[in-house]
Amino acid sequence: MTATVATHPAKSMSRMRVRRRVLVFAAGGLLVLFVLLTVSLATGELPMPAGTALRALVGLGDSGDVLVVQQFRAPRAVAAIVAGAGLGAAGCVLQRLFRNPLASPDVMGVTGGASLGAVALIAAGASQTLIPLGALGGGLLAALLLGVFAWRSGLAVTRLVLTGLAVQAGLAAAVNLMIVRFPAELAGSALQWTTGSVYGRTWTEVWGAAGAMVLAFAAALVLHRRLAVLDLGDESAGALGLGTSAARLQLLFVAVALASLAAALAGPVTFVALAVPHLVRLVTGPPTAASLGLAGLTGAVLLLASDLVVQHLLPIEGLPVGAVTATLGAPWLLVLMFRQSSPVPRSHA
Repeated sequence: MTATVATHPAKSMSRMRVRRRVLVFAAGGLLVLFVLLTVSLATGELPMPAGTALRALVGLGDSGDVLVVQQFRAPRAVAAIVAGAGLGAAGCVLQRLFRNPLASPDVMGVTGGASLGAVALIAAGASQTLIPLGALGGGLLAALLLGVFAWRSGLAVTRLVLTGLAVQAGLAAAVNLMIVRFPAELAGSALQWTTGSVYGRTWTEVWGAAGAMVLAFAAALVLHRRLAVLDLGDESAGALGLGTSAARLQLLFVAVALASLAAALAGPVTFVALAVPHLVRLVTGPPTAASLGLAGLTGAVLLLASDLVVQHLLPIEGLPVGAVTATLGAPWLLVLMFRQSSPVPRSHA
Protein backbone atom coordinates (compact mmCIF):
# COMPACT_ATOMS: atom_id res chain seq x y z
CA MET A 1 0.00 0.00 0.00
CA THR A 2 2.82 2.35 0.94
CA ALA A 3 4.62 1.61 -2.34
CA THR A 4 1.45 2.39 -4.29
CA VAL A 5 0.98 5.72 -2.56
CA ALA A 6 4.64 6.60 -3.10
CA THR A 7 4.43 6.12 -6.86
CA HIS A 8 1.69 8.71 -7.34
CA PRO A 9 3.86 11.76 -6.54
CA ALA A 10 6.55 10.36 -8.85
CA LYS A 11 4.05 9.96 -11.70
CA SER A 12 2.67 13.42 -11.04
CA MET A 13 6.15 14.95 -11.12
CA SER A 14 6.95 13.08 -14.34
CA ARG A 15 3.81 14.40 -16.02
CA MET A 16 4.59 17.91 -14.86
CA ARG A 17 8.08 17.66 -16.35
CA VAL A 18 6.64 16.44 -19.65
CA ARG A 19 4.11 19.27 -19.72
CA ARG A 20 6.85 21.77 -18.93
CA ARG A 21 8.99 20.42 -21.77
CA VAL A 22 6.02 20.57 -24.14
CA LEU A 23 5.25 24.18 -23.20
CA VAL A 24 8.89 25.24 -23.52
CA PHE A 25 9.20 23.42 -26.85
CA ALA A 26 6.00 25.02 -28.18
CA ALA A 27 6.95 28.51 -27.01
CA GLY A 28 10.45 28.17 -28.44
CA GLY A 29 9.11 26.84 -31.73
CA LEU A 30 6.63 29.71 -32.08
CA LEU A 31 9.38 32.24 -31.35
CA VAL A 32 11.73 30.67 -33.90
CA LEU A 33 8.92 30.55 -36.47
CA PHE A 34 8.15 34.24 -35.93
CA VAL A 35 11.83 35.15 -36.33
CA LEU A 36 12.14 33.08 -39.51
CA LEU A 37 8.96 34.61 -40.92
CA THR A 38 10.25 38.11 -40.19
CA VAL A 39 13.59 37.33 -41.87
CA SER A 40 11.75 35.88 -44.86
CA LEU A 41 9.65 39.02 -45.25
CA ALA A 42 12.53 41.45 -44.75
CA THR A 43 15.26 39.92 -46.92
CA GLY A 44 15.62 39.60 -50.67
CA GLU A 45 16.67 41.71 -53.63
CA LEU A 46 15.01 44.66 -51.89
CA PRO A 47 16.01 44.32 -48.21
CA MET A 48 14.11 46.32 -45.62
CA PRO A 49 14.11 46.65 -41.82
CA ALA A 50 12.13 44.04 -39.90
CA GLY A 51 9.67 46.61 -38.59
CA THR A 52 9.03 47.92 -42.08
CA ALA A 53 8.40 44.39 -43.38
CA LEU A 54 5.94 43.57 -40.59
CA ARG A 55 4.04 46.83 -41.14
CA ALA A 56 3.93 46.14 -44.87
CA LEU A 57 2.47 42.71 -44.14
CA VAL A 58 -0.62 44.38 -42.67
CA GLY A 59 -0.78 46.99 -45.43
CA LEU A 60 1.00 49.89 -43.71
CA GLY A 61 3.89 51.93 -45.03
CA ASP A 62 5.25 52.54 -48.52
CA SER A 63 3.11 51.07 -51.30
CA GLY A 64 6.17 49.48 -52.93
CA ASP A 65 7.11 47.71 -49.71
CA VAL A 66 3.51 46.53 -49.27
CA LEU A 67 3.48 45.13 -52.81
CA VAL A 68 6.76 43.25 -52.39
CA VAL A 69 5.84 41.78 -49.01
CA GLN A 70 2.18 40.96 -49.57
CA GLN A 71 2.33 39.68 -53.14
CA PHE A 72 5.73 37.98 -53.35
CA ARG A 73 7.38 37.22 -50.03
CA ALA A 74 4.45 36.51 -47.73
CA PRO A 75 2.72 33.87 -49.94
CA ARG A 76 5.99 31.96 -50.29
CA ALA A 77 6.70 32.04 -46.56
CA VAL A 78 3.15 31.05 -45.59
CA ALA A 79 3.19 28.26 -48.18
CA ALA A 80 6.35 26.85 -46.55
CA ILE A 81 4.71 27.07 -43.12
CA VAL A 82 1.50 25.37 -44.22
CA ALA A 83 3.23 22.63 -46.22
CA GLY A 84 5.78 21.96 -43.46
CA ALA A 85 3.03 21.71 -40.85
CA GLY A 86 1.10 19.22 -42.97
CA LEU A 87 4.16 17.06 -43.61
CA GLY A 88 5.18 17.05 -39.94
CA ALA A 89 1.70 16.06 -38.78
CA ALA A 90 1.36 13.40 -41.49
CA GLY A 91 4.66 11.81 -40.49
CA CYS A 92 3.60 11.82 -36.83
CA VAL A 93 0.34 10.00 -37.58
CA LEU A 94 1.91 7.47 -39.97
CA GLN A 95 4.77 6.49 -37.66
CA ARG A 96 2.39 5.90 -34.76
CA LEU A 97 -0.18 4.17 -36.95
CA PHE A 98 2.31 1.65 -38.33
CA ARG A 99 4.59 1.61 -35.25
CA ASN A 100 7.38 2.11 -37.73
CA PRO A 101 10.08 4.80 -37.42
CA LEU A 102 10.60 4.73 -41.20
CA ALA A 103 6.97 5.41 -42.12
CA SER A 104 6.58 8.77 -43.86
CA PRO A 105 4.72 10.06 -46.93
CA ASP A 106 7.86 10.32 -49.07
CA VAL A 107 9.15 6.85 -48.17
CA MET A 108 5.73 5.23 -48.62
CA GLY A 109 4.97 6.83 -51.99
CA VAL A 110 2.21 9.24 -50.93
CA THR A 111 4.03 12.37 -52.09
CA GLY A 112 4.87 10.64 -55.39
CA GLY A 113 1.19 9.90 -55.90
CA ALA A 114 0.26 13.47 -55.04
CA SER A 115 2.78 14.72 -57.59
CA LEU A 116 1.32 12.43 -60.24
CA GLY A 117 -2.19 13.71 -59.58
CA ALA A 118 -1.09 17.34 -59.69
CA VAL A 119 0.96 16.92 -62.86
CA ALA A 120 -1.92 15.06 -64.55
CA LEU A 121 -4.21 18.04 -63.95
CA ILE A 122 -1.54 20.43 -65.23
CA ALA A 123 -1.30 18.32 -68.39
CA ALA A 124 -5.08 18.50 -68.76
CA GLY A 125 -4.97 22.30 -68.50
CA ALA A 126 -7.01 22.40 -65.29
CA SER A 127 -7.29 25.50 -63.14
CA GLN A 128 -4.68 26.05 -60.43
CA THR A 129 -7.44 25.86 -57.82
CA LEU A 130 -8.11 22.21 -58.78
CA ILE A 131 -4.51 21.04 -58.38
CA PRO A 132 -4.89 20.29 -54.64
CA LEU A 133 -7.78 17.95 -55.49
CA GLY A 134 -5.60 16.19 -58.05
CA ALA A 135 -2.81 15.88 -55.49
CA LEU A 136 -5.21 14.44 -52.92
CA GLY A 137 -6.49 11.90 -55.44
CA GLY A 138 -2.95 10.91 -56.38
CA GLY A 139 -1.98 10.51 -52.74
CA LEU A 140 -4.99 8.25 -52.14
CA LEU A 141 -3.98 6.22 -55.21
CA ALA A 142 -0.50 5.71 -53.76
CA ALA A 143 -1.98 4.71 -50.40
CA LEU A 144 -4.24 2.21 -52.16
CA LEU A 145 -1.29 0.69 -54.04
CA LEU A 146 0.70 0.46 -50.84
CA GLY A 147 -2.20 -1.22 -49.06
CA VAL A 148 -2.73 -3.75 -51.84
CA PHE A 149 0.94 -4.75 -51.92
CA ALA A 150 1.80 -4.64 -48.22
CA TRP A 151 -1.31 -4.79 -46.02
CA ARG A 152 -1.73 -8.56 -46.10
CA SER A 153 1.87 -9.06 -45.07
CA GLY A 154 1.11 -7.44 -41.71
CA LEU A 155 2.94 -4.23 -42.62
CA ALA A 156 6.30 -5.58 -41.48
CA VAL A 157 8.99 -2.92 -41.38
CA THR A 158 11.14 -4.30 -44.20
CA ARG A 159 8.19 -5.15 -46.46
CA LEU A 160 6.52 -1.80 -45.87
CA VAL A 161 9.65 0.24 -46.60
CA LEU A 162 10.58 -1.73 -49.72
CA THR A 163 7.02 -1.61 -51.04
CA GLY A 164 6.78 2.11 -50.35
CA LEU A 165 10.08 2.80 -52.08
CA ALA A 166 8.92 0.77 -55.09
CA VAL A 167 5.62 2.66 -55.27
CA GLN A 168 7.43 5.99 -54.93
CA ALA A 169 9.91 5.08 -57.67
CA GLY A 170 7.18 3.94 -60.04
CA LEU A 171 5.07 7.05 -59.55
CA ALA A 172 8.13 9.32 -59.87
CA ALA A 173 8.96 7.62 -63.17
CA ALA A 174 5.41 8.26 -64.39
CA VAL A 175 5.69 11.94 -63.42
CA ASN A 176 9.02 12.31 -65.25
CA LEU A 177 7.59 10.64 -68.36
CA MET A 178 4.66 13.05 -68.41
CA ILE A 179 6.95 16.08 -68.00
CA VAL A 180 9.18 14.92 -70.87
CA ARG A 181 6.13 14.72 -73.13
CA PHE A 182 4.79 18.12 -72.01
CA PRO A 183 4.94 21.16 -74.30
CA ALA A 184 7.76 23.46 -73.24
CA GLU A 185 5.44 26.02 -71.66
CA LEU A 186 3.89 23.38 -69.36
CA ALA A 187 7.10 21.55 -68.47
CA GLY A 188 8.43 24.47 -66.45
CA SER A 189 5.30 24.76 -64.30
CA ALA A 190 5.25 21.01 -63.71
CA LEU A 191 8.95 20.67 -62.90
CA GLN A 192 8.41 21.66 -59.25
CA TRP A 193 6.55 18.40 -58.70
CA THR A 194 9.76 16.47 -59.22
CA THR A 195 11.83 18.48 -56.71
CA GLY A 196 9.62 20.43 -54.32
CA SER A 197 9.43 24.22 -54.29
CA VAL A 198 7.38 27.04 -52.77
CA TYR A 199 8.57 29.59 -55.33
CA GLY A 200 5.81 31.57 -57.03
CA ARG A 201 2.97 30.52 -54.77
CA THR A 202 -0.11 32.75 -54.83
CA TRP A 203 -2.56 33.62 -52.08
CA THR A 204 -5.28 31.66 -53.90
CA GLU A 205 -3.20 28.49 -53.73
CA VAL A 206 -2.07 29.14 -50.16
CA TRP A 207 -5.50 29.84 -48.69
CA GLY A 208 -7.11 26.93 -50.53
CA ALA A 209 -4.53 24.46 -49.21
CA ALA A 210 -4.51 26.05 -45.75
CA GLY A 211 -8.28 25.79 -45.40
CA ALA A 212 -8.27 22.13 -46.33
CA MET A 213 -5.25 21.56 -44.05
CA VAL A 214 -7.12 22.99 -41.06
CA LEU A 215 -9.95 20.51 -41.66
CA ALA A 216 -7.48 17.62 -41.91
CA PHE A 217 -5.74 18.74 -38.69
CA ALA A 218 -9.09 18.91 -36.92
CA ALA A 219 -9.93 15.39 -38.09
CA ALA A 220 -6.56 14.12 -36.83
CA LEU A 221 -7.19 15.67 -33.42
CA VAL A 222 -10.67 14.16 -33.25
CA LEU A 223 -9.21 10.74 -34.08
CA HIS A 224 -6.34 11.03 -31.61
CA ARG A 225 -8.02 8.89 -28.95
CA ARG A 226 -8.36 6.06 -31.47
CA LEU A 227 -4.69 6.43 -32.32
CA ALA A 228 -3.79 6.30 -28.61
CA VAL A 229 -5.84 3.10 -28.22
CA LEU A 230 -4.13 1.57 -31.26
CA ASP A 231 -0.80 2.33 -29.54
CA LEU A 232 -1.75 -0.37 -27.02
CA GLY A 233 -1.74 -3.05 -29.72
CA ASP A 234 -4.49 -4.53 -31.86
CA GLU A 235 -5.55 -7.14 -29.32
CA SER A 236 -5.87 -4.64 -26.49
CA ALA A 237 -7.59 -2.12 -28.77
CA GLY A 238 -10.09 -4.77 -29.89
CA ALA A 239 -10.74 -5.77 -26.29
CA LEU A 240 -11.59 -2.13 -25.53
CA GLY A 241 -14.20 -2.18 -28.30
CA LEU A 242 -12.30 -0.32 -31.02
CA GLY A 243 -12.75 -1.45 -34.61
CA THR A 244 -9.06 -1.51 -35.46
CA SER A 245 -9.41 -1.85 -39.24
CA ALA A 246 -11.85 1.05 -39.53
CA ALA A 247 -9.75 3.21 -37.21
CA ARG A 248 -6.59 2.52 -39.21
CA LEU A 249 -8.31 3.39 -42.49
CA GLN A 250 -9.65 6.65 -41.04
CA LEU A 251 -6.25 7.66 -39.69
CA LEU A 252 -4.52 6.62 -42.90
CA PHE A 253 -6.91 8.78 -44.92
CA VAL A 254 -6.23 11.79 -42.67
CA ALA A 255 -2.44 11.31 -42.94
CA VAL A 256 -2.65 10.96 -46.72
CA ALA A 257 -4.80 14.10 -46.90
CA LEU A 258 -2.27 16.10 -44.85
CA ALA A 259 0.67 14.91 -46.97
CA SER A 260 -1.15 15.33 -50.27
CA LEU A 261 -2.25 18.88 -49.50
CA ALA A 262 1.32 19.73 -48.53
CA ALA A 263 2.56 18.23 -51.81
CA ALA A 264 -0.07 20.19 -53.73
CA LEU A 265 1.41 23.37 -52.29
CA ALA A 266 5.13 22.58 -52.29
CA GLY A 267 5.66 19.48 -54.42
CA PRO A 268 7.22 16.25 -53.12
CA VAL A 269 9.40 17.72 -50.34
CA THR A 270 11.30 14.91 -48.64
CA PHE A 271 12.85 14.41 -45.18
CA VAL A 272 10.48 16.72 -43.25
CA ALA A 273 7.78 14.13 -42.51
CA LEU A 274 10.42 11.49 -41.76
CA ALA A 275 12.51 13.52 -39.33
CA VAL A 276 10.00 15.69 -37.48
CA PRO A 277 8.31 12.97 -35.37
CA HIS A 278 11.73 11.78 -34.16
CA LEU A 279 12.75 15.32 -33.21
CA VAL A 280 9.50 15.80 -31.27
CA ARG A 281 9.88 12.50 -29.42
CA LEU A 282 13.50 13.33 -28.62
CA VAL A 283 12.38 16.46 -26.78
CA THR A 284 8.99 15.54 -25.33
CA GLY A 285 9.19 11.76 -24.92
CA PRO A 286 6.43 9.28 -25.89
CA PRO A 287 3.68 10.74 -28.09
CA THR A 288 0.64 12.40 -26.54
CA ALA A 289 -2.22 14.56 -27.78
CA ALA A 290 0.19 17.50 -27.99
CA SER A 291 2.55 15.62 -30.31
CA LEU A 292 0.48 16.35 -33.41
CA GLY A 293 0.56 20.11 -32.88
CA LEU A 294 4.26 20.06 -32.00
CA ALA A 295 4.99 18.01 -35.12
CA GLY A 296 3.13 20.54 -37.25
CA LEU A 297 5.01 23.42 -35.64
CA THR A 298 8.39 21.70 -36.06
CA GLY A 299 7.64 20.86 -39.69
CA ALA A 300 6.73 24.49 -40.40
CA VAL A 301 9.98 25.72 -38.81
CA LEU A 302 12.08 23.15 -40.68
CA LEU A 303 10.64 23.83 -44.13
CA LEU A 304 10.68 27.63 -43.76
CA ALA A 305 14.29 27.49 -42.53
CA SER A 306 15.24 25.27 -45.49
CA ASP A 307 13.62 27.72 -47.90
CA LEU A 308 15.59 30.60 -46.38
CA VAL A 309 18.78 28.58 -46.83
CA VAL A 310 17.88 28.10 -50.50
CA GLN A 311 17.17 31.79 -51.01
CA HIS A 312 20.05 33.41 -49.16
CA LEU A 313 22.82 31.01 -48.12
CA LEU A 314 23.46 28.87 -51.20
CA PRO A 315 25.37 30.18 -54.22
CA ILE A 316 23.09 28.42 -56.73
CA GLU A 317 20.18 30.64 -57.73
CA GLY A 318 16.79 29.00 -58.20
CA LEU A 319 17.61 25.82 -56.28
CA PRO A 320 14.34 24.21 -55.04
CA VAL A 321 13.83 23.68 -51.33
CA GLY A 322 13.33 19.96 -51.95
CA ALA A 323 17.00 19.67 -52.90
CA VAL A 324 18.05 20.92 -49.45
CA THR A 325 15.66 18.68 -47.53
CA ALA A 326 16.64 15.66 -49.64
CA THR A 327 20.32 16.32 -48.90
CA LEU A 328 19.54 16.32 -45.20
CA GLY A 329 17.21 13.36 -45.49
CA ALA A 330 19.55 10.87 -47.16
CA PRO A 331 21.91 10.37 -44.18
CA TRP A 332 18.96 10.51 -41.76
CA LEU A 333 17.22 7.68 -43.64
CA LEU A 334 20.38 5.57 -43.56
CA VAL A 335 20.63 6.01 -39.78
CA LEU A 336 16.99 5.01 -39.33
CA MET A 337 17.42 1.98 -41.58
CA PHE A 338 20.20 0.74 -39.31
CA ARG A 339 18.01 1.34 -36.27
CA GLN A 340 14.74 0.07 -37.77
CA SER A 341 14.45 -2.72 -35.20
CA SER A 342 13.87 -0.09 -32.49
CA PRO A 343 10.11 0.26 -31.86
CA VAL A 344 8.34 3.61 -31.79
CA PRO A 345 7.55 4.51 -28.14
CA ARG A 346 3.92 3.98 -27.29
CA SER A 347 1.71 6.23 -25.25
CA HIS A 348 -0.94 5.21 -22.78
CA ALA A 349 -2.52 8.65 -22.79
